Amino acid sequence: MTAPTQALVTALEREHARTTKDFRLYESYYDGEERLNRLGLAVPPEMRQLVVAINWPRLVVLALAERLAVEGFRLAGESETDKRLWDIWQDNDLDEESALAFIEALVQGRAYAVVGQHPDDPSRPLVTFESAKNLSVLYDPATRAVRAAFRPLFDSEDDRGVPARAMLYLPDSNQLIERRPGGQWATIGLYEHRLGEVLVTPLVNRARLSNRDGQTEMRDVVGLTDAACRAIMNLGVAQELMAVPQRYVLGASESDFKDADGNPIPAWQAYIGRYFAVADPDSKVGQFTAANLSNFTGVIEHYATNVSAVSSVPPSYLGFQTENPPSADAIRAGEQRLITRVESIQRSFSGGLERGMRQADRIAGGRGDAARLETVWRDPSTPTYAAKADAVAKLVSAGILPVEASWEDLGYSPERRRKLTELRDRDRDQDPAAVFARALPAIPDDEEPAA
Repeated sequence: MTAPTQALVTALEREHARTTKDFRLYESYYDGEERLNRLGLAVPPEMRQLVVAINWPRLVVLALAERLAVEGFRLAGESETDKRLWDIWQDNDLDEESALAFIEALVQGRAYAVVGQHPDDPSRPLVTFESAKNLSVLYDPATRAVRAAFRPLFDSEDDRGVPARAMLYLPDSNQLIERRPGGQWATIGLYEHRLGEVLVTPLVNRARLSNRDGQTEMRDVVGLTDAACRAIMNLGVAQELMAVPQRYVLGASESDFKDADGNPIPAWQAYIGRYFAVADPDSKVGQFTAANLSNFTGVIEHYATNVSAVSSVPPSYLGFQTENPPSADAIRAGEQRLITRVESIQRSFSGGLERGMRQADRIAGGRGDAARLETVWRDPSTPTYAAKADAVAKLVSAGILPVEASWEDLGYSPERRRKLTELRDRDRDQDPAAVFARALPAIPDDEEPAA
C-alpha cells in the first residue's frame, strides 16, 4: 500500500473514532436506554428505580420512517418504472433493507448505500446499506462526492478490541486491507471495478452547506425527553407518598401496631389496611387530604406539545386526546406538517438512492442511459381510498390524466400496473370490433378508397 493511501486510511480511522460517541448516544435514546444520565446527581440513587423512559425519540423517527417507501425508479421520458433497475432492487432485498436504512439515517443523521460485485455471480451487483456507526467517508470539496470510504470489520478484532481488517473503497477499486504489526495496513484482497467513482453513497438527513454529514431527527427531542422523564419520576415519587391519603393517630401506643400473636404489623399493611383500631378510647385517628397530581401531568403535556412543535408529529401521536374526538378531515389537516417533512426527506434521500442504482446498473452491464433517473416514492399522505378514487376518476373523465397514470396515483405497485397493462391489452385484442378490423384487407398506398 502506498504512503498516500496509508495516510488516507489514517484520516478515515480518525473520522470514524470522532463520531462513535455521538452515534452511541443517539442509539441509546432510540432504544430507550438513556435514563436521565444527563441529570447526574440531581437523581438520588434511591429514586432510580422510579425512572421511566419516555421513548419519544423512537416515536418521532418511526412516524417519519413508516411513510418512506420506494416503489421504483423511472428513466427520463418513460411513463413506467424501469424493470431492469427494479429487478436489481428486488434481487438485493432492498424493500426490507431500505426501510432499515431510512430508520438508521433518521437516527444517526446518515446511512450509506454500498455497491459491489456479488461473490457468487460477478454479473450481479450487490447492493447493501450500512450504518454510519460502521463506515466513515471523506468528501471531495470540489465535487461534493465521496472520495474514499472505510469500513472496519468488527468480526476481526484483536486482543485490544481493535479491528484487524477493514474494507477500503476508492474511486476505481474496493480493497480488503489488514493491519500489520506496527500499525501499517496492507491490501490482501482487491476488486477493481474501474468505474471512476467510490461505490459508497450517503443518504443524509438534515444536511446543510456547512454540514454535509447531516443531523439526527431526534436532536430537538432528546432534551425535552429528559425533562419529561424527570417529571414522570417526580410523579412516581409523589404517587408513592401522597396519592393515597396519609393517616395519623394521636394517643396510640406501640402495642396498637401488633397482630394477635404479638408480631409487628408491616408498615405497608397498616398504611393500606381498610380498618384501623386502637385500644385507648381517647386516641384520635384521622387522615390528610390526598395530593392533587394533575400539576405533574400538566407539565408532561406541556413537554409533549413542545415535542410536537419541533418534530412535526401531531399531538395525538404522543398519546394526548381532546375532549371532542377530531374528524377525519381534522386529522388529515393535523398531519400536513408531518407529510411536508416526509416529502423533504424523500428529496434528501433520492439523490443517494439514484446514484447507488446507477452504479449497480453499470456493474450489471447497463445501458448507460440512467443519468436522468427519478425515484418513485409512495404517497406519504393518508387520504381515504374513496376520496382518492373519486379525484382520479374526475381527472380521467376530464381528459387531464390518462388511465395508465391514474393507476400510480391510486397507489398500485409497479408489478400490479404492469399486470393491469397486460389485461387491458388482452381485452383490446379480444374486442370484436378490433378482431373485425384486423381481418379487413389492407388498402395499398397507391389506391384511393372507394367514394
